[in-house]
Amino acid sequence: MGIFDAHFHIIDFDFPIIENQGYLPPSYVVKDYQQETADLNVLGGAIVSGSFQGFDQDYLLKTLKQMGPTFCGVTQLPFTATDEEIINLNENGVKALRFNIKRGGSEDLSKLDYFARRVYDLVGWHSELYIDAKELPEIASTIEKLPAISIDHLGLSEKGLPHLLKLVDKGVRVKATGFGRVELNIENALKSIIDITPDALMFGTDLPSTRSKRHFEYADIEVIQKLFDKKTTDKILYTNALKWYFK
Repeated sequence: MGIFDAHFHIIDFDFPIIENQGYLPPSYVVKDYQQETADLNVLGGAIVSGSFQGFDQDYLLKTLKQMGPTFCGVTQLPFTATDEEIINLNENGVKALRFNIKRGGSEDLSKLDYFARRVYDLVGWHSELYIDAKELPEIASTIEKLPAISIDHLGLSEKGLPHLLKLVDKGVRVKATGFGRVELNIENALKSIIDITPDALMFGTDLPSTRSKRHFEYADIEVIQKLFDKKTTDKILYTNALKWYFK
């Protein structure tokens, strides 16, 4: 069984790292990630820019070269980024734009409608939201009309799950990631999303689990394997994310 790791971070102190909300992450370079996932059969994945990396693109471009063509980048950009800058990032393996509402470090949510449409029309990127799903009602009408959106970490909260499910029904994708940081019944959330559509969920390790209550464990994968049949499990662990990022 192969895995497309739809969400992990590389933290390289050769590049700017910004303390965020009093937190400075540990170093976690490509070699660390490869060693930790050596037994997982990771065939590809998405390297996600964190709040502590702000708008730095140099670390991401270096990481993409190191990881190879089956990996792609999820970046944070100011809405003032030029078409040329976005096209260059796309040509170098970046495939999505991130809005980090939970932690900051990204463009403001007020720019979501404009910027998500712009990058989609220009280079076909989807946009990713790190947000507590209980806050989704405030922007649900905007999200529903956008061409391609995913939400991180199962939407984080039990209170937010009903709002998340409404958007899944509208075509929004969800990352089955960060099991050590969410405040919800994981099995119920996974089953509820799959009941709507088997195409929505995308697994990721969330390594190195920065600020999480617990580190990623292989048992997180086993939860998915125990809940679903092989066809659905393969979609969650590999196919859904591969098609989402490399469409």
